Amino acid sequence: MQSPIYVAVSGQVALERRMETIARNVANMSTVGYRADEVTFESIFSAAGRERVAFASVGETHISRQAGSLDQTGNPLDIAVNGDAFFAIETGNGPAYTRDGRLQIDEFGELRTVAGHLVLDAGLAPIQLDPNGGPPAISRDGMITQNGAQMGAIGLFAIDSDADLTRFSNSALIPSIPPEPVLDFVDNGVVQGYTESANVNPMLELTRLIAVSRAFESASTAVEQNDRTLQDAIRTLGDTR
Repeated sequence: MQSPIYVAVSGQVALERRMETIARNVANMSTVGYRADEVTFESIFSAAGRERVAFASVGETHISRQAGSLDQTGNPLDIAVNGDAFFAIETGNGPAYTRDGRLQIDEFGELRTVAGHLVLDAGLAPIQLDPNGGPPAISRDGMITQNGAQMGAIGLFAIDSDADLTRFSNSALIPSIPPEPVLDFVDNGVVQGYTESANVNPMLELTRLIAVSRAFESASTAVEQNDRTLQDAIRTLGDTR
């Protein structure tokens, strides 16, 4: 068994996986509320031969929970979360949870995201506003007021730290464990007139891309060198003259 070749190839597969996540992060560095992809790698030991050989796993991708920075826009229909909670939106197949708080009021007074998804309250029900009531005022607990009248409240939800996350669109998430409504607004709250930027550090991602590219080239060189060594051995041992 040519262990060095297989070890190098397993490293290339893992590095390619990492490169894909870096490319996806860079492509979404301007996406409001986007949470970056990260990859965790482990060593896989094989005892098939005389000695144990460590191979790189293909890696397990997970979504970063680190928050992005808050950017002031002054738009009353822009909201962000101060804390770790999420807004809920309706997808047509159940709720998803997002930090993208760019909102709009449609012609029927329904509160929606800029992508057209209904924004939900703490009971996962749509929020109805007055389409002619002017810009809403939104307090820290999510309460929406128009012309002095309370119209509803935007729900905030806490996602369990043990939940697996899958993406819905670019910036929304669907957790494996149903989130719980936030009832204490000391650590979590709505901030009006702000949006949350992607939690992607462009310089860090560029540095990672360079490091991964160099490591991939080194693994390719190792495969080529091992292959040449094997070919030389075959020619030498196969020469019966």
